Amino acid sequence: MRKYPIGIQNFRKIQEEDYLYVDKTEIVYQLLTEGVYYFLSRPRRFGKSLLLSTIKEIFLGSQELFKGLWIEKKWDWTKKNPVIHLSFNNIGARHLGLRDAISLLLKENAALLGIHLTAPSIDLQFKELIIKASEQGKVVLLIDEYDKPIIDYLNDTPKAQENRETLKEFYSIIKDADPYIRFLMITGVSKFSKVSIFSDLNNLEDITISEAMNDLVGITQQEVEGSFQEIIKIISVKFKISEIELLQKIRDWYNGYNWGGIHTLYNPFSILSFFKQQQFSNFWFETGTPTFLIEQIKRRNDFNFEALKTSQAGLSDFNIENINPTTLLFQTGYLTIKEYDDKRLLYTLSYPNNEVKHSLLQYLMGAYRYDYADKSMPLAAILCEAFEHNNIPEALAVINTVFSTIPSHLWKGATELHYHALLHLTFSLLGTYIQSEVNTSRGRCDALVKTTTHIYVLEFKLDKTPEEALNQIFDKGYLEPYKYDAQQKVAIGINFSSEHKKVESYLLKVV
Repeated sequence: MRKYPIGIQNFRKIQEEDYLYVDKTEIVYQLLTEGVYYFLSRPRRFGKSLLLSTIKEIFLGSQELFKGLWIEKKWDWTKKNPVIHLSFNNIGARHLGLRDAISLLLKENAALLGIHLTAPSIDLQFKELIIKASEQGKVVLLIDEYDKPIIDYLNDTPKAQENRETLKEFYSIIKDADPYIRFLMITGVSKFSKVSIFSDLNNLEDITISEAMNDLVGITQQEVEGSFQEIIKIISVKFKISEIELLQKIRDWYNGYNWGGIHTLYNPFSILSFFKQQQFSNFWFETGTPTFLIEQIKRRNDFNFEALKTSQAGLSDFNIENINPTTLLFQTGYLTIKEYDDKRLLYTLSYPNNEVKHSLLQYLMGAYRYDYADKSMPLAAILCEAFEHNNIPEALAVINTVFSTIPSHLWKGATELHYHALLHLTFSLLGTYIQSEVNTSRGRCDALVKTTTHIYVLEFKLDKTPEEALNQIFDKGYLEPYKYDAQQKVAIGINFSSEHKKVESYLLKVV
């Protein structure tokens, strides 16, 4: 069994210590030979840092690290280039201040190249480093997590703006350094407009949404089935299911990311964690969800992120002063491209997989309940068990619990919002356990739950009567699509009291 490089972003370490490496060098070769200036945005934990580390070793001529990989016999290893590798991840900016942290980062790179910097400011130091390094050959410039000093302060707009101006000043020298540069790649989570960060760097090729470069980072289904054959067999035996069934479950949980390509992708951190631990778990949840993101979503009264329509500008226009939650959700990996309408130039976005859906729904449900996010999943699990045992009183008790933590004064000010949001989030979260759908368009039931024995159609009313809710189920024919299903059909009309914040009464009819 190979070791899994979970969280390891150093290509040399992976190769020298015999960790498993999914060979990406064919597409890396394409990247290196077909262009010079690149920008790539991808969510956290997606392999951006490992990509830059791999490129670094290629240009340093580290042929011994690439034995057996696709690129070994394709690359001219006799040609080497000086590499400036600037990673803004954990540079100590909070403690040192951004300017001093950047200056230290530049001096560390200079020392590795045997260069002494004398310029007084970070932009001039950067220029000096590039020019002096070019005396050793054309420079390879790799900038990782370029936006982290801004992303870390999204909840502090003045500080984010200050850091943005510092970075703009710092990056401004790159365009005039063109004669010295052999290759440039900048990566980050977000895509700030070129006006705000790279105002002068208009020759960057943005490969964020690129069919050809979709698979550059992340792991495809073919790569999973090719590189993890042994562990797939072991886990299928452990779970007592076929390999085909296991692969489908793995796809549902961890696959689904796409940036305009043919293949959907796995987040490397999640899929490697699954294979190491040999159990389905929410690894994305453990990496953390920014409080700022949840606050932004809730402030705009958002809670339904299925099948969102947006333009290309909506995917890329990241504005500190007026952040679009859809843009933020896409760039941080909570939403991904599901399809593209080339006639209307519109993208359809949705959750990539169950793991990510799990994560966001938990946090949102916690925010709308004014409670901790980790208390949402146990409620969904209990609700699932209640439906599976046809225990409707228990299911309604769980729904009451969902609303119980909202302070009374807040509930009175936002009755309709919390009512609809929490019902939607509750049944959406339930859908990660069993088949559960939530419909918000007119003419469709409020919620549908399917178990192996029953199909439940639920209609909720606010401060009305359960009779009205039950009648609507039959008047609108909500059960008609399921009349030939083998399960027993159950219609449930529910009246919710805004005054008491709970289910006041319900009527049930078995069909």
